[in-house]
Amino acid sequence: MLFGALIAVVVLAVQNVPRLPQQPRIEIPEGVPPVPGTPVPPIDVNGPGRTAALLREWAEPQAEQLGIPVTALEAYGHAAAVLAAGDPGCGLAWTTLAGIGSVESRHGQHDGASLAADGTVSPAIRGIPLDGRPGVAEIRDTDGGRLDGDPLLDRAMGPMQFIPETWENWGVDANGDGVADPDNIDDAALTAGRYLCARGGDLTTAEGWTRALMAYNYSSDYLMLVRDRAAAYGVGVRP
Repeated sequence: MLFGALIAVVVLAVQNVPRLPQQPRIEIPEGVPPVPGTPVPPIDVNGPGRTAALLREWAEPQAEQLGIPVTALEAYGHAAAVLAAGDPGCGLAWTTLAGIGSVESRHGQHDGASLAADGTVSPAIRGIPLDGRPGVAEIRDTDGGRLDGDPLLDRAMGPMQFIPETWENWGVDANGDGVADPDNIDDAALTAGRYLCARGGDLTTAEGWTRALMAYNYSSDYLMLVRDRAAAYGVGVRP
């Protein structure tokens, strides 16, 4: 009887717990390109130093909700702002860069790495040797190991995972220190943006966005994964 009485008390207690109103489920759009997310406010991208820091008030209120470090979110927004000024026909949204950064390196946090205030990721993130094993391209060394640390085979580098040859052709300084560094998320995000715009053209169209992502990584599975994460960020949801 004691056991039965305890059950009755528990049931009664559960029944009397006030029910909190359920928050409406946020639908994540499935279209291409992903939704652009919160607008990036105008900043002086030609100012001195790390101009991405000018987006701190924009990034901080949404960073925790999205699961993106503030420094990384500043970098994505900054890259979008620079390209909006210099290549307005591209229409690249920060959410696409965030989707790529999430897939490639957890926004510079892969395997315990962290971001410094200037955007530098440490320890440096390096991919597996591109040795031609199943599912992996074979790319013999193109930089003598100077960038990726491997004198035999190339490895993808940094938070946006560039191979050395691509970085040497496209890498740009975005944090004002005079160095194009694949291990700096400001530099890597803007470099990724420049590459996407050059390859895709108008990224506000389905055709342009798809073309750009397939140039970045020729995989439909990769494209859909980036799309899904970017779309979640676009409606304020952590993927």
